[in-house]
Amino acid sequence: MLSNQYTIIAIQQIINAGGNIVKDYNISTLLTDSRRISNPAGGLFFALSGRRNGHEFIAEAYAGGVRNFVVKHGTDIKAPESNFLMVDDVLAALQTLAAYHRNRFNLEVIGITGSNGKTIVKEWLYQLLSPDKNVVRNPKSYNSQIGVPLSVWQINEKNDLGIFEAGISTVGEIEKLEAVIRPTVGILTHIGPAHDEGFENRNQKITEKLKLFKNCRLLIHNYDQLISFQDNIPVESRFTWSTNFKQADLYVFSEAVVSKNYYLRARYKDAEIECLIPFLDEASVENAIVCWATMLALGYAPAEADDRIERLNAVSMRLELKTGINDCSVIDDSYNSDIQSLEIALNFLTQQNQHQKKTLILSDIYQSGLQADVLYRQVADMIKIKQVDKFIGVGEALMARQDYFDMPEKFFYPDTQAMLQHLRTLNFKGETILIKGSRSFEFERISRALVQKAHETILEINLNALLNNLNFYRSRLKQGVKVMAIVKAFSYGSGTFEVANILQYNKVDYLAVAYIDEGVSLRNTGISLPVMIFNPEASAFDKLIEFNLEPVIYSFGLLDEFITYAQEKNVLNYPVHLKIDTGMHRLGFEDFEIETLCDLLEANRYIRVQSVFSHLVASEAAKHDKFTKKQISNFETAYKQIELTLGYKVIKHISNTSGITRWPGAHYDMVRLGIGLYGIDTGMETPDTGLQPVATLKTSVAQVKKIKAGETLSYSRSGSLTKDGKIATVRIGYADGYLRAFGNGVGKMLVKGVLAPTVGNITMDMCMIDVTGIDVKEGDEVIIFNEQQRINDLATQIGTIPYEILTNVSQRVKRVYFYE
Repeated sequence: MLSNQYTIIAIQQIINAGGNIVKDYNISTLLTDSRRISNPAGGLFFALSGRRNGHEFIAEAYAGGVRNFVVKHGTDIKAPESNFLMVDDVLAALQTLAAYHRNRFNLEVIGITGSNGKTIVKEWLYQLLSPDKNVVRNPKSYNSQIGVPLSVWQINEKNDLGIFEAGISTVGEIEKLEAVIRPTVGILTHIGPAHDEGFENRNQKITEKLKLFKNCRLLIHNYDQLISFQDNIPVESRFTWSTNFKQADLYVFSEAVVSKNYYLRARYKDAEIECLIPFLDEASVENAIVCWATMLALGYAPAEADDRIERLNAVSMRLELKTGINDCSVIDDSYNSDIQSLEIALNFLTQQNQHQKKTLILSDIYQSGLQADVLYRQVADMIKIKQVDKFIGVGEALMARQDYFDMPEKFFYPDTQAMLQHLRTLNFKGETILIKGSRSFEFERISRALVQKAHETILEINLNALLNNLNFYRSRLKQGVKVMAIVKAFSYGSGTFEVANILQYNKVDYLAVAYIDEGVSLRNTGISLPVMIFNPEASAFDKLIEFNLEPVIYSFGLLDEFITYAQEKNVLNYPVHLKIDTGMHRLGFEDFEIETLCDLLEANRYIRVQSVFSHLVASEAAKHDKFTKKQISNFETAYKQIELTLGYKVIKHISNTSGITRWPGAHYDMVRLGIGLYGIDTGMETPDTGLQPVATLKTSVAQVKKIKAGETLSYSRSGSLTKDGKIATVRIGYADGYLRAFGNGVGKMLVKGVLAPTVGNITMDMCMIDVTGIDVKEGDEVIIFNEQQRINDLATQIGTIPYEILTNVSQRVKRVYFYE
């Protein structure tokens, strides 16, 4: 039996599962997501229950070729020649299997936890230690109750070092992960406010995290952090570092910036040592000190540790989706290449439906722990399963194994320069291109060649944050309540198909847009979800039918026009949505019109009512709660009368974003989630608790000028400084969506973490900010809004609403999408 292969009979015994084995299989892959099926013949699907019940996706996994399942209860799904292992707790079974696998190997394992820096420290230690060790580690930031066992499952007999990070959000979780990781060396990174809400206080969180180290022979930590926790530290042997206390094993007593590097001097074993860190930001410096301390604690000579740390590379843990040349989309992951992160990136590639053609540019993979032939056969199989149309391999190892790859188009080059020389002959056009390479191949050069050049002002969209917000609202819903995501107005300025693709992949039930042409665009970019059109135009009914879009009917005139059209085209039972006006008085049938509406609906064979809905006017405001209750009551009266007439049930929905959080009794069959997806909910008692900002708008400094007090600035001589100082001209203006209302000190921008007020009028393409006292130079980044200065803050500055801030960001502002 291979080290990471078990018979299904053996697994049944390991996890103590019930159920009958109908056919023996060899299992080598653990699966938890029916959308991410690799090696289905050797896969074991765990039907996990969280926000979504994994048992609902067994049929989908079976259709993908999976024949082995771990379930909590029986299933009625007909799945010939399949094994169903019955357990009380599916997640616990996954962790038990991974723990069993871990315990088969006698290797050094570094376990990392903390509030911040876990992933960076893990990745940097991989860079620092992999020259001497065959290292296995978490892919990306797989540090959860599910991610850790999937990571540990990768251990094989060639590995002699494991580096695994563990994250927790509440009490009791770390002990389960400790049993899976079984670290022999522990590292505690920076402790900050992240996940504080899951604990009674910060002390309880620290105490919980320390439980990861209960079986470690050595713990490495900041001396300062654990002064008050001596009784809770379960490890006798410790290596400490500090910038304040001389008694630490590594006492850093001097810090200085030297040629854009951070130069540290420290006392270690009664000698002075030094270290040059190729980063300047505070978080990176602290993470690098943790790595420095770890190398010394593991026995590396100070000179060797210094030499390796000086050559550390920045870690990019997120995929970037950008607009490419020739109508292409480019997924940039050009600094990281291993078999696990390749699978993650390919999964993201399959989510993108805006182009039919999918292309992968891949470099040779280093430090996999597998023999080259085995590794590249796995890569070829993975690419085939993900249905990649065009494959471009760069590197000697891939060139030597061209025959492994079976796809319509394939090209191989010995190095990056050779590929760039043939770039034109590769004829990239109308395709989604994933760029994934080991750092030494410098694939950023390929990215620069393929990404469309654009305005330096950028709107960054964090797709992970968007998914967090989607799941936050899902957690507020009862089982079975559907989610309609509102993606009108270019998804509130965030980009239509990019956001729609991620929502479709994560199984929202409906999308909604304002106009038919928006729905057509979604269909043209591969969106197959039901799409509701709020404002259908009779002149475009042909497009409505052609692209299977579902219209809202809000008036008798529109109803008559659509039925007439359906009669002429012989369209029967076409899905429509009826809008009821319960108080908005914008669009919809009013209460006195419901009876007439029912008369027209009765026995009408041209349409079928898919849903009945209304729009809450002030669901976020407690002062209007009486009115909201009246709206809900009127809505119930209307839909009951309509359902009685129709003789069948329809989907009922009235709750918008704030309605989800403030009116749980009005969720009905479906809710409409709009601005909440982007981290904004004005109806929450504690603003934005549990939500994450999705968008960051940033630009750069074009020029810095010294200004005398009283000198005038901008059009109409509208601005000046009261004291001698300096201003920075930044590359954003009202044509980008930064409104003139922000001028003359009303608006503020973040520069080096400091809020700098505007000076003078906002012009079309640029504006000026007061940067007196801030160390600013040309090219420096300037933040208009992010998680620190939120969209709500900008809305308050000019007396508007967050919707307007988001939707005003113009199309000439480049959108970049991040996915971890």
